[in-house]
Amino acid sequence: MIQDLYARPLRNVRVSVTDRCNLRCAYCMPEPDYVWLPREDVLQFEEIEALIDVFLAEGVDKVRLTGGEPLLRRDLPVLVERLAKRPAIRDLAMTTNGVLLADHARSLRDAGLHRLTVSLDTLRHDRFRDLARFDELDRVKDGIATAAAVFGELKIDTVVIRGVNDDELIELIEFGREHHAEVRFIEYMDVGGATQWSMDRVVSRTQMLDLVAERYGTPTPLHEESSAPARRYQLSDGTTFGIIASTTAPFCADCDRSRLTADGMWYLCLYATEGIDLRRSLRSGVSPEAIGAILRATWGQRRDRGAEDRLASGARAPLIPLDRLRRDPHLEMHTRGG
Repeated sequence: MIQDLYARPLRNVRVSVTDRCNLRCAYCMPEPDYVWLPREDVLQFEEIEALIDVFLAEGVDKVRLTGGEPLLRRDLPVLVERLAKRPAIRDLAMTTNGVLLADHARSLRDAGLHRLTVSLDTLRHDRFRDLARFDELDRVKDGIATAAAVFGELKIDTVVIRGVNDDELIELIEFGREHHAEVRFIEYMDVGGATQWSMDRVVSRTQMLDLVAERYGTPTPLHEESSAPARRYQLSDGTTFGIIASTTAPFCADCDRSRLTADGMWYLCLYATEGIDLRRSLRSGVSPEAIGAILRATWGQRRDRGAEDRLASGARAPLIPLDRLRRDPHLEMHTRGG
């Protein structure tokens, strides 16, 4: 297994299957227009499989399909079925905004998808429209209900923004409990195209725990051996939830994940501004063994601790200036996945 300069293994790869999305969430895609990846550059399923096989050969055993919105990718269950047949993949998961989920949950489960995470930031129609520019709340809730019945359980990701949805934590925990879903609250992060980010809009993990404690009493931390980004807590009735404190308490020391964009750019950190073009190698006929050597050499020199570096920087502004975002779509979160 490959290890980087801080002895972090390469175990987890997040694969974006499209940069397109049917929502425009304010923390991810706040601007009115975007530069999209050329369609001819987007990897075919066979190319995605070929690159994933290289990652598997180097020790990766967790694969998560992301976007953009992955359910916009035509025939996605076909890719899921092919990947699910690879015994080296111990965990095959997907993150979706849920808008199209009701129509696809059964086919994804039948194809062999192991786990599902749905993004849901509010339970109020007006806020959903303000956050995502389209009021698709009913469709997302239908998707969650359908997926919960099909998968048995799932996760819900909520980005918490001060003055926007930080008064809904209790409602979301209750909603999750009703649908056999564990809610994970995510601190608002200054990544990619979060051009409206500022530190005063961040609700910290400590503040979230205080809000939850006002209703339920102090949650009990669950001590687990895991490289997962969420720290999990349990309420007195057994309900669990998680908090991803990427902004105020980064987990860089345990980070074992990298990201592959829909056009084959490989990023070693969510905050990275430069990636490795694996599509070019693949389409140039470079052998899987040689691409594996690229992975080993690159990861072996990895020293990325992006969230920690940002925290240490003191005065913080949005990570990428808007003019640079418009020149390079790879810097956007909807291109490289979350």
